[in-house]
Amino acid sequence: MLTIHDLDVFYGPIQALHGVSLQVNQGEAVAVLGANGAGKSTLIKAIMGLVRPKSGAVLLDGKPIQELPPWEHTARGLALVPEGGRVFRDLSVEQNLLLGGYLRDEQANREQMAWVYQLFPVLAERRRQQAKTLSGGEQQMLAIGRALMARPRLLLIDEVSMGLMPILVQKVFQVLGELRRQEVSILLVEQNAAAALDVVDRAYVLENGRMVLEGPADVLRQEPKVQAAYLGG
Repeated sequence: MLTIHDLDVFYGPIQALHGVSLQVNQGEAVAVLGANGAGKSTLIKAIMGLVRPKSGAVLLDGKPIQELPPWEHTARGLALVPEGGRVFRDLSVEQNLLLGGYLRDEQANREQMAWVYQLFPVLAERRRQQAKTLSGGEQQMLAIGRALMARPRLLLIDEVSMGLMPILVQKVFQVLGELRRQEVSILLVEQNAAAALDVVDRAYVLENGRMVLEGPADVLRQEPKVQAAYLGG
């Protein structure tokens, strides 16, 4: 479904991505692992059209989309959960969710919201509360739910565990595991390799803007370099 081919991205004279390639198949969950500053967020931004690559291609169903503006990426079925969630703090939980479904009709939004509330019962309990009254973990759940309201073909998630307590990280990754079981296509960029490898089918390792490893999650979990750098092995 999604293919990234030989992507180069620059910020001024600084090259952030060097010939990065990857793919995500329909119904597959894929992780991009890497330390802070490896280029993971730049990759997500390039896929969503928030930064424009100098060379290479972002293909959706074989068609290039790297020259399109971000809203066209959304219209084609991509949805982003940005780093830190970035909910609309002064709006209610329900208003945040409805913003995620702004391209869909009222009936579709009602049905999708019911599904989101099944995934995140705490959001149903607090649907009338302002988002700023939620805990950090609840705001992250709201950000995921808002992205799911668009019923995306591919869900892009940027550093879902950042700043969360371990018990909240566990809860959020449980939900990602449930989405995987429901065959929601996911591309997850994440520093927490141990949690990510438990919920994805395949993974890539990004270092200094270059892909250095790729493979099935269970194989990468046993890779000495991954264990030493990310799993405490």
